[in-house]
This record gives sequence, structure tokens and C-alpha cells, in this order.
Amino acid sequence: MSVPTTELPTIADLPRTTRAAVLTAHGEPLTLQDLPLPSEIEPGAALVRIACTTLCGTDIEIWEGRMTFPGMLPMVLGHEMVGEIVATGPDARDALGRPLAPGDRIGWSESTCGECHGCVVLREPVACAHRGYGFLQRADVPPFATAGLSEYAYVTPGAAKLLLPASVKDTWASMAGCAAKTVLRAFERAGRLRPGSSVVVQGAGALGIFATAVAKISGAGQVITVGAPASRLALAGRFGADAVVDFRDGPVVDQVMALTGGRGADHVFDFAGAPSVGPDAIGMAAQRGTIAIVGSTGPAGDGFPLSTIMGKELTVVGSLNGDISDYSRAIDFFTAFADRFPWDDLFSTPVGLADASTKIADMHHLDEVKAVIDPRL
Repeated sequence: MSVPTTELPTIADLPRTTRAAVLTAHGEPLTLQDLPLPSEIEPGAALVRIACTTLCGTDIEIWEGRMTFPGMLPMVLGHEMVGEIVATGPDARDALGRPLAPGDRIGWSESTCGECHGCVVLREPVACAHRGYGFLQRADVPPFATAGLSEYAYVTPGAAKLLLPASVKDTWASMAGCAAKTVLRAFERAGRLRPGSSVVVQGAGALGIFATAVAKISGAGQVITVGAPASRLALAGRFGADAVVDFRDGPVVDQVMALTGGRGADHVFDFAGAPSVGPDAIGMAAQRGTIAIVGSTGPAGDGFPLSTIMGKELTVVGSLNGDISDYSRAIDFFTAFADRFPWDDLFSTPVGLADASTKIADMHHLDEVKAVIDPRL
């Protein structure tokens, strides 16, 4: 599929509006609208022409209404994106201090304030009290278009920008902006993965399949991926799963215990978020095992006995998304392991903004793992 080759506009004729696919009601098709763009670029900010947006599970949960809060709509979805800079404000640099200029290809992470307790005392960008995300920007108030399902995006001064190497494909770099960095942070939060250890990955979506590959690359002796449908589990097999468990085939804990000789898994990673994840994770973890909770963004989960955590001496950690350091590591990961697994198999054929609603529905029905939107099409 060809991409139009148009020259970047000059400062004198910067676009004043952008076509965007806007979510106006949960569960309803997106509407194509023309949104205003800033007339001036602030110091440290950039105007970017989106080249690729990959849809994330969070986008689907927002569309479904499972993740919502008062006053969030209308909004532009998409927080995994790559674009080419059209214009910058004064002193625009990426997170590593490198100057940014028109024509540079960048990705960007959430904005942080640098002044709150989370930023200054904890030194954890994900704990920023004023953490901003492109998809949390309403589409009817300035700066209007900061997310991925748009022809152009305004990258705010506080957003953590990253120059991207040419060796990392647009789709990979987009996925690095959330899914990949989230997985890598979870592995770091869970602590050292001993070579030859057993790992269970709960969830067979993009995060779960990527985590399966990361576990295998990290030296796991046995990787078990839990999820559905069969097509996704088959894909997990191509990304390093030694065994797969379809939760529809019976109690997950029983299946995992049988696969691990009754001992359980040394490491359990939740990338599913289903209500049964907690009890299953506790039940299938081995003595002194580690559990990382990453995907539980939905409703409250089923209860489980704290005495089991005590009796097994389990370590349970939470891991929330990722920051610019995790993003940079994700880019390094794709650079180092470009040929290790068939990463392109995770992504669907790119479509334009007009077909974004169809792709959201496909992911909602688990028909695709990672939908790709190219607003230039």
C-alpha cells in the first residue's frame, strides 16, 4: 500500500487544523473531525505528522467504557505513535538532550511536571501527580490534538520525546511507546529472572505475547502462556512459549501445575486483568515465587487468601505502564533482538483514519493483536 509523498510544510504555511478520529461516546464508532492546531509552537514543543499509530488494549478499554471518568469525552485515542517533526518551538530537544528539527522521526511518552513528590522525591515519572497522556486530552479544548489517531499531533513541551533510530520500524517504535515499555518495566520490577526458571504469562494479547518473547530471551527454561483464543495462543508459540493454556479448557491452576510437575511457576506475570487473575496467580506460583500485577486495570478482581501469600512466601509487585527510560530500553530491545522473533506478525495491515473504528472493533472481538493506523493513507 503506497503512502503519499508530500513535502513538509514551511513555517509560513503550517497546518492550522488536522483531521482526527474522535471518540464522542463509548462503544460508538469514531467520528472524523477537523481539530484546531496551535498557531504558535511553544518552547520545547513540536508539531508532528503522524506516520504510524498502533492501537493498545487501553484504547479498546476506553472505547468500551471499561476505563472511563467524568468529562473525558470527546477525545482522540492512540498513545503509541511515531511521527515526523514538521516544526518545533525554540530549544526543542529529546529526553537525552539531542536537538530536534523538522524532518526528525520521534516518538514520545507522557508529560511530567518535574516538581511533585513523585517526580522529585520518588524520582519516578510514572508517579507524577500531573502526568499527562495524549489520549487524556479532550478534543474540544486546547491543544486539542495530542494523540495518535490524527494526521498531526501537538507534542507538548513536557512530553518526553525520543529520537528514533532508522533501524527500528515504525510499528515496532510505536509499540515501544506503551506495550513494550510496560512489559520491560514489569520484568525489572519483578526482579532478576534466574536462567532456567519457569514463567507463566497471563494474557495472550500484545503485551502477553511480547512478554512471552522477553521471558524466553531473558533465559527462562519454561514459558507458559495463558489466554485465548487459539489463534493468539498459536502466535505465542511462535514467540517462545514452550506450552500454552487455554483458560476455556478447565481450571488454569490445574493445567499449569500439571505442566510444571506440581511445583508451580517461579514467576507469574499478569497481562490479562481478568477477575480470576489474582487467585490463579497465587495458586500457580511456586514456593517463594514472584507475581507481577500489570494488566489489572478493570473491575475489582476475585478474592484470594492472604495466608497463601504468607505460606508460600510470595513476592507480589505492581507495575504501572512505563516511563521514558523504559521507552528508550524498549527501542534498544528491538534494535538488539530485531531478528530474534517475527515481530511483524504482531501487527495488522495499516489502514487510514476512516477505518480506525473497524480496527477497534476487530481488537475488541480479539480478531487482531495489534491494529495499525497510518493517517497518511
